[in-house]
Amino acid sequence: MEISLDTNQKAFEINLDAKIYGTFAEIGAGQEVARHFFRAGGAAGTIAKSMSAYDMAVSDAIYGKSGRYVSHDRLLTMLDHEYRQLKERLHESKGKDSRFFVFADTVAAKSFNYNAECHGWLGVRFQGECCGSHSEVIIHVRMLDNSNLQQQEALGIIGVNLIYAAFNSAGKRESFISQLMDGLSLDRIRIDYIHVSGPAFKETDSRLWPLELVKKSFCSAILFDHDGSVLQPKDALYKKNILICRGSYRPPTLVNIDMIKMGVEQFKKDSKEKEVLVLPEISMNKLKERGVVESEDFLARVDLLCKLGYQVLISSFETFGDLNQYIKSCTNGQTAFVLGYYNLQEVFDIKNYEQVKGGVLGGIGHLTSGETKLYLYPAKNEDDDSILDSSKAELPNDLGHILSYLQSSGKIVDLKKFNKNAFHIWSRVVIKMIQNGESGWEEMVPDTVAKAVKEKCLFDYPCDT
Repeated sequence: MEISLDTNQKAFEINLDAKIYGTFAEIGAGQEVARHFFRAGGAAGTIAKSMSAYDMAVSDAIYGKSGRYVSHDRLLTMLDHEYRQLKERLHESKGKDSRFFVFADTVAAKSFNYNAECHGWLGVRFQGECCGSHSEVIIHVRMLDNSNLQQQEALGIIGVNLIYAAFNSAGKRESFISQLMDGLSLDRIRIDYIHVSGPAFKETDSRLWPLELVKKSFCSAILFDHDGSVLQPKDALYKKNILICRGSYRPPTLVNIDMIKMGVEQFKKDSKEKEVLVLPEISMNKLKERGVVESEDFLARVDLLCKLGYQVLISSFETFGDLNQYIKSCTNGQTAFVLGYYNLQEVFDIKNYEQVKGGVLGGIGHLTSGETKLYLYPAKNEDDDSILDSSKAELPNDLGHILSYLQSSGKIVDLKKFNKNAFHIWSRVVIKMIQNGESGWEEMVPDTVAKAVKEKCLFDYPCDT
């Protein structure tokens, strides 16, 4: 059982390690991280330099001019400059006996003239062994405290946690991420981005780390780029027109692809927008409730969707309304959802809104607020082969008039074009065929997906090896 140390104990333990030696460079919320090491005692054995370039002219003179001062790029510039300088100055005298590190942060904290969202980028570059190659951890945080002093305090705590975890838990993904929030609550701070690299993390897939953030509820969603790298959602989605398609994608099937294709076509027609970002979304919510989240399984689905050319959002949102409000907080562009027929019944299921403020009316309102539209992809009636669209939706009597209003106001639009040879495909049927070693499932998914499933033995595909 791991013993949980408080912030002062962590700083003191690092100070007592004669091999750990480095630099602190903090901009935007005081020198709160370095302060913990100074207060803990023995800091002379740990801190080579502590500095803060608050004035932009001074910051530019040290690190070069920047378009955005609180950004991933600025943090990397700080880490590069300070680490290079640390090694140039001290390698000869201390390099053989020290594990060098640089901690840096650039933060927009609450102040008397700053009322925008408070957030920051934090990173630590460190040597796992003396004279070794460096490793690196970078995180992005959103600070939720109401006062500058509280935000500074929270930043100091998470900074110490980050440094301590880097030197003590680099090989333990779940433990590392849990330690980041020691002494903090989700009411104070959220972590919505993490990237690890270097020899200290060579035994792990770096893409599993951000999934752990969603799994532990440290953030609501993580965004993967087309190449599988992790993006900061509010930066990547800013000003985009977004079509969201929620699904399990286990695996992505031809009907998923047709839903997206038809949804994009209708979205462009209705919105007059030429550029639309397709965003497949997979929710961990129900699996988190059951305690059976397998990060590797989610990563397999991300890989397949990326191979098909999509960015992918992994979230913990239970309702479509919550998901829509999150997307709207990331972009001022237009948004739309493409739903399957049975998704519409899920949207109107009162049970899904028992914990939602405003109940079913509030939840549906969150989903259809502003100009958000719902494009409904039909289903096949297995009894008589008829087509099921919004006019056939089976809803409680007292909600039928809401559906009628959404239809008449153009909020819900039935997609008339669809692939009749694919719209009956179910992911749950495909996954059973894969796991049972049955043939024929290959014709139900894109060729790229079928090839990847077989080559990587995904979803318990019965490989010989």
